Amino acid sequence: MSACRVPRRLASSRRTTLLAAGAALAALTLSACGEGTSGGSEQTQFVQGEGGVATVAKKDRKPVPALSGETTRGEKLDVAAYKGKVVVLNVWGSWCGPCIAEAANFAKVANETKAKGVQFVGINTRDSQQSQAVSFEDQHKMPYPSLFDPTGKLMLRFPKGSLNPQSIPSTIAVDREGKIAARSIGPLGEDELRKMVQPLIDEK
Repeated sequence: MSACRVPRRLASSRRTTLLAAGAALAALTLSACGEGTSGGSEQTQFVQGEGGVATVAKKDRKPVPALSGETTRGEKLDVAAYKGKVVVLNVWGSWCGPCIAEAANFAKVANETKAKGVQFVGINTRDSQQSQAVSFEDQHKMPYPSLFDPTGKLMLRFPKGSLNPQSIPSTIAVDREGKIAARSIGPLGEDELRKMVQPLIDEK
């Protein structure tokens, strides 16, 4: 299953609000359903692996950008507060079929790995109302918070050429030093998610 296309009704209802960010968002292809994968190069320093998971060697990792704001439930959250933990960032929308398909996998692995120093954080995007995201979280029993990012501004903070989110859903794994270590584009199964996170748990 590939990544999601933004519903036409949502895009049209918020056209005025999104005009300023439209060009940059289009460049990131967040509104498209494309695979958005990138191979490694001298510039990017990351390698596209099996299952669409790209990884970067520890010595070449770049810091995750500042990601903070209000959660879907109206609380303040700053991802920097989780430095010292492995952080898994998942970009999702309640309207996105593949996000629905992977939700149970994320909930299960988040619960499994919490005691191992792993913190999951969602980035909810393209939902016009927080209530839409909260309903999704309640329905799928998501055990972790999500930043509310309806226009995709947080995704624009990832530098071009980095392991940046390029579609919905996308998942980014951040090491204990706050540096981006891996990225997956598209939905993840339980085993794929565990394989993405376990090497960072094991790092010394």
